[in-house]
Amino acid sequence: MRFLLDDEQRAFARSLDGMLTAAGTPAAARAWAAGEHAPGLAVWRGLGTAGVFALAAPEEHAGVGPLPVETAVAFVELGRHAVPGPLVETVASVALLSRLAELGSPDAAERLLPGLVDGSAAATLTLTGVGNGTGTGTGVGAGVGVGVGVGADAGFVSGGTDTGAGSATGHRALDPDAATGPRALDPDAATVLLAAGDGEIRLAPGHTDPRATLDPTRRSAGLLPGGERLASGAHADTAARRARDWAALATAAQCLGVGYALLDRTVAYVRRRTQFGVPVGSFQAVKHRLADVLVGLEFARPLVFGAAVALAGGDRQAEVDLAAAKVATGDAAHQAARAALQLHGALGYTAEYDLSLWLLKARALRGAWGGPGEWRGRVVRAVWEVRAAGG
Repeated sequence: MRFLLDDEQRAFARSLDGMLTAAGTPAAARAWAAGEHAPGLAVWRGLGTAGVFALAAPEEHAGVGPLPVETAVAFVELGRHAVPGPLVETVASVALLSRLAELGSPDAAERLLPGLVDGSAAATLTLTGVGNGTGTGTGVGAGVGVGVGVGADAGFVSGGTDTGAGSATGHRALDPDAATGPRALDPDAATVLLAAGDGEIRLAPGHTDPRATLDPTRRSAGLLPGGERLASGAHADTAARRARDWAALATAAQCLGVGYALLDRTVAYVRRRTQFGVPVGSFQAVKHRLADVLVGLEFARPLVFGAAVALAGGDRQAEVDLAAAKVATGDAAHQAARAALQLHGALGYTAEYDLSLWLLKARALRGAWGGPGEWRGRVVRAVWEVRAAGG
């Protein structure tokens, strides 16, 4: 099955590519990892102007969507350029607030969506006990928690920075043990802290001290209990499921972009690097290795856009399509990272070399919003349900 983008979608991708190339995103990502958010937030505002965050919001809330296919197009480019920040979480939060408005609770959307849509604000989000659960079933977050959140980073939490009461976000940052459960990505850079779970959605009053993860551009913290309740009951569960689906789509698309960036950089490197008087890229074993990476990415690509089409059409099978896309893109990006590291040799292990930005992001995104095992489980359950129904 082939999913071909139309002229407008391809033009949108080219415009984002040009904007992000000019913005120098590797430098912004390194500054973000060092705790300096200003360069990354300048890129963020550019994305808002380009309409990236408006894609998940309806027109009545200053959006242009919901447009899942265009969102996937955008997040492939964001992955290609290693853009830092809670991108997935913001889009998922926009989807969540938009869904609440559809269900008859527009107050939060009217108050919070304008800033999120135009890029003047960012959001982070955790989900707990949504649908079949994610990770261990205890919750999902973009941050780090043992078996939840970015599973690739699970267990690696060190070197936190105390943002203190004077945090730029205005939220309280307290002891890391003050909150439990899934961890949120970059809450110190977000102005909207959303926690969904246990049948309610709330604006968290603050967060614990952010801690480093395996990927230094992804810092995590727990969200504090309490805060303003935005919704509860069935409406909260429905909106949380919408957020989960959009998070899965955006993460899968971002993984795809990371994989393509790793492949492009590795191909360029093996063309330059010589051994025995010839480029190492001319060796058959190297060609085969990179061909395998390309095949993996090209097989994953239609799954991403197929899931986006299903999500746009409200297809009941959209969750299964999203699960397949999440697994395939995570595996493809992981394979691209392994090949890139091997073919770059010792240079690939150098943290100062920009390749490291994509290597670590591929590892983190593979487990973000649920690890491969959880998403594979969803596909298997769907297959068994069809068989049980006599399909």
